[in-house]
Amino acid sequence: MTQAVQAYSYAGLSTLSDGRLGLSTSGGRALSGPQAHPRFFSGLLTQAAPAAAGLLAVADVALTRYHQPRPGWTRDPVVTCDGDRLRFESFSACGGVYARLDVDAIDGEVLDRGTTNVDVNGPLRESLARVGGRDPLHLGVGPDELTVTTLDGAVVEKKVPLPTRWLRGFAEVQVIASGFDLRAELKGPQAVRFLRSLPRRAAANVWAVPTGRDLRVSATHTRGAVCLAGAGRVATLLPLLRFAKALRLYGPADGDQFAASAWELELPGMRYTLAVSPQPWRGFSGEGQVLEDLATDEAAGDADVVGMLLNFEPTVELGLLADRAGLPIDRVRAALTQLGTSGRVGYDLHQAGHFHRELPYDREQVAELNPRLTAARALAAAGAVRLHGDTAEVTTSGGVRRVRVESGECTCPWWFDHRGSRGPCKHVLAARITARVAVEVTT
Repeated sequence: MTQAVQAYSYAGLSTLSDGRLGLSTSGGRALSGPQAHPRFFSGLLTQAAPAAAGLLAVADVALTRYHQPRPGWTRDPVVTCDGDRLRFESFSACGGVYARLDVDAIDGEVLDRGTTNVDVNGPLRESLARVGGRDPLHLGVGPDELTVTTLDGAVVEKKVPLPTRWLRGFAEVQVIASGFDLRAELKGPQAVRFLRSLPRRAAANVWAVPTGRDLRVSATHTRGAVCLAGAGRVATLLPLLRFAKALRLYGPADGDQFAASAWELELPGMRYTLAVSPQPWRGFSGEGQVLEDLATDEAAGDADVVGMLLNFEPTVELGLLADRAGLPIDRVRAALTQLGTSGRVGYDLHQAGHFHRELPYDREQVAELNPRLTAARALAAAGAVRLHGDTAEVTTSGGVRRVRVESGECTCPWWFDHRGSRGPCKHVLAARITARVAVEVTT
C-alpha cells in the first residue's frame, strides 16, 4: 500500500488551562492564502462540555484502528472554519469510520476561513475529559501572535505515515453520503435507550429496524433496516449520550444486506456524525463510487473552474455554483467529486449539501489515488478495447473480458465478487472511456 509521510510542525502544544482552550495549528489554506500556523477563530464555545466531549470523540476515531487493531497511528484531526461553524473531522486508521463534529455554538471573532490540522496531544485529551458544567469555554483556533513571537523558535513536530486510502476515503464518503436518505430519527431518551441496547461485542453485525417512532435492534437483515456492521465502531457515540437531544440514522433507500450508514447525534449547539463502511474490513477507500465521475473527460477541467469558486462558504449550493460556473448540474457534481479526491469538499447530511475544505497535506508526495482508473485509462490508450454496440471486449494479460457498457457487467473476477457494489471494474471503465471517445470522433 502506497504511503506518504506527512510532517506536522506546530508552534506549540495545544493546551486547556484556566478556561482557555488553545488549539495549535499546522499548515493549511485560508482565504488569505497558505499559512504555516493559521488563526481562524477567537471567542467562546457557548456549550463547553459537549464541545469538549465531541472533540475528544473525533480525536479518538483518529487514533483508532477498528479492523485488526494495532498501535502506532497518530493522525491529528482537521478543522474547517467557514464563518458560521467549526467542523472537526477525522478518519480511523483502518479507513472504515469517518467522524465529524459540527460546532455552531460559537460566539466570537472569525479571523479567517480555511482548513488546518490541530494538535490533540495526551495532556490535552486528559483535560478535555474533565470539562463539565455549563460554563462557556474560551477557544482559540490557531496561536496568538504574541505567543508565537515569544516561543523563540520552539516547535512541536510530528511525522506520520499517510496511507493513500485515508485520502481516498474522504472522497468516497462524500459521494456515498450524498446518496443517503434519512431513515429514522429518535428523540433524546429514545436515542439513549436504543444506543445503550446495542451489543457490546465489537464485531457484532446488527440492523436498526424502524418500528413506529422507535427503533429495535435485529440480528438479521430486513427490508428498510439500517445496517451497522461492527457495532463497536460507533462506540464514540456512547460518552456523548448525556448530552443527546436526538439521533438520526441515514442510509441508502434500498440498501443491500451490508451497506454503509451514518449516525448523527444532535447535541446542544452542535452535531456529531459517524459514517461507517459496509463491513469492518472494508475501508471507504475501496468502494469505488467516485470512479464513474472521475472517468469523464470534462471532470478535471470542470474541477479547475468550480474549485476557483469555492470560498469556504458554509454550504455549497449546487444550483448557484452551476450558474456561476456556466455548467450543468451533473458536471458540477462530477467536478465536486474530482475535487473530493484531493480532499477539497465534504458532504453534510443534516444540511443535505456539500461544504468546502482544503486538507493540509503535501500533494506532491501522494501517489496516484485511484489505481483502478489509472489501469482503465492505460487499457483504453493501448487500444485494448473493441466496441460492439452496447458490448465490448477488453484484452488484458489475464485474457479477454466481455463487458456490457451500459449496465456495467463484466466477466472478470472483480465483477463476480462484487457485482458492482464497489464501483465499476477497470474493464468497464476502459470500455466507457473508449465509447465516449468514439462518440466524440463521430460527432
